[in-house]
Amino acid sequence: MLFYDCSTAPNPRRARMFIAEKGLEIETREISIAKGEQLSDAFRAVNPRATIPALVTDEGSVLTENLGIAAYLEARFPEPPLMGRTPDEKGMVLMWNSIVEQQGGAPVADALRNTHPAFKDRAIPGTVNYEQIPALAQRGIARVGAFFDLLEERLQDSPFVAGEAFSLADISTFVFVDFARVIKMRIPEGNTATLEWFEKVQARPSASL
Repeated sequence: MLFYDCSTAPNPRRARMFIAEKGLEIETREISIAKGEQLSDAFRAVNPRATIPALVTDEGSVLTENLGIAAYLEARFPEPPLMGRTPDEKGMVLMWNSIVEQQGGAPVADALRNTHPAFKDRAIPGTVNYEQIPALAQRGIARVGAFFDLLEERLQDSPFVAGEAFSLADISTFVFVDFARVIKMRIPEGNTATLEWFEKVQARPSASL
């Protein structure tokens, strides 16, 4: 296997944490978004959509989405389970992973990519250039605030995002919550359940990667 990573971006970090939680050592190549290496001919030969992460499997397939990478690794290396054991757990992990992608990750990205000078005319990842829309950034900030409220409500009733066990949903949530610092948003001080959960996940070795 061969893993294409970017040490500064949130989505590759999600895959990196998943790989670490599985206890795997996979050959890795760093692709610098800051240098635009994802748009190079060499990387686009691997992933024509020019997004990171990407995993080349032992079978020769190229997986370019976190969920696909996680599903492949979970199937090949089922222990420890990170996507649930029972049908109910599997459904909850994928449901909550989707919720945090749509209601946490997407608005953070909107707020960052529609304001930061580094993303001028690059408001959406990929091969097509899109101009920044400041109104989307404002809406993104409001949505991140709502996401923090949603997360606090959930974690008051559950030790982990998808249930009783640490899972892919916690990895995604942790990375998005941590990355929200780039838009100067942090977990509110009164969200004690979320702060406790964040500290618990941050103490895991994979969180330092």
